[in-house]
Order: sequence, then C-alpha cells, then structure tokens
Amino acid sequence: MRRAAWTGAMLLTAGLALPLGAAEAAASSWDRMKALVGTWQGTFEGKPAKVSYALVSDGTALMETLESHDSSQMVTVYHPDGSTLLMTHYCSIGNQSRMRAAKAAGDRVEFAFVDATNLSSPDQHRMTRLVLTLRDPDHLVQEWTSRSGVEEHMGRFEFTRKR
Repeated sequence: MRRAAWTGAMLLTAGLALPLGAAEAAASSWDRMKALVGTWQGTFEGKPAKVSYALVSDGTALMETLESHDSSQMVTVYHPDGSTLLMTHYCSIGNQSRMRAAKAAGDRVEFAFVDATNLSSPDQHRMTRLVLTLRDPDHLVQEWTSRSGVEEHMGRFEFTRKR
C-alpha cells in the first residue's frame, strides 16, 4: 500500500513539473518583454522607424507603438496567458492578428499565428509571425512575416534604445 501511495505521489509530482517548467519559461519571456520599456529608434528597409514600449493595465500588459517612415502607426499588446505569452497586433491594414509565443530561446522570442479578426477572406493580407531578438539591452530586431494568399513577405526592423 505504501508503494502505491509513493508511486501516486511521484506521478502527481511529475505531472506538476511540466506546467511549472512552462510557467517559468513564460515568466522568463515576460521579463524579457518588460525589459523593452522605453523608446527606440531605427530603420525599416533603410527608412526611419521608431517604436516605444509601455507597461499598461497595472503592469499586466506591454503596449508597443510602432511608427514607420510613412507615418503609419500600429499597436501591439503583449501579455502572459497561462504558461505562454499572447499578443494582438492592431495592424495599419485594418485587421488584428493574434499570435502566441511558440518558443523562446536565448535572446529570441518567436510568436506564431493563432487567428485574426476583421478579415474579409482567409487569403487577406495579415501578419502571421514575429521574431523579436534582443541582442543586448540596447539593440532590438523585429522580423515580421505577413501572408497574402500563399505568398509570404518578411520585413525587418532594427532598433537602438534611445538614451
């Protein structure tokens, strides 16, 4: 009887270890995201761009405001969602892609498409992937992938923290 109880306790503990590991990974990614707070200047396809990050909703969400050379402005809101991170990108093309952090390793956090709102068709242009690379505390790269039908396009922003 003792052995059965011990085995049951070990299985329960093993079952809890996976969610805790995922939660710790999400917390680490969230801490990396919160470190972005501030103003950044850089380029997109050789033209000026800027991005700013602010903690909102009593520190439970991170709001990104991205501005490109053509004066278009986009907002993305990142937040923890259980054992992962979730984001909603309010695109200047008028739809809203949601992405989940697929993986985080080293200095990178990768978000993959979940769904989108305000699409008139499944082939409409939308954002489908984002890779954030924080090379060091003052250098950030964003690689956005968009999809229109079966065609994909990747755009790369490179930013330096404004002091």
